[in-house]
Amino acid sequence: MGVNDQKLEMLLVDDRQRGIGICKELIAYGIDVDELAVNEQNPEARGFYEHMGFKVVERSEFDDQGKVYPILVMKRN
Repeated sequence: MGVNDQKLEMLLVDDRQRGIGICKELIAYGIDVDELAVNEQNPEARGFYEHMGFKVVERSEFDDQGKVYPILVMKRN
């Protein structure tokens, strides 16, 4: 998990560990994340973040490095 200020930059979990609550625990662990970016081509991650209360507020055709990866910026109230 990578966090910059209050923005979640990355959350990578082994496929075998999904569905048991580890992602929820990581997000809740000592941080107050209110914004994140997720690759639009990863509907599983988007669905998880929506389940955690995040909503899409912005879309970009490019990632932070300028590569052509559609990115969704999500925020939580």
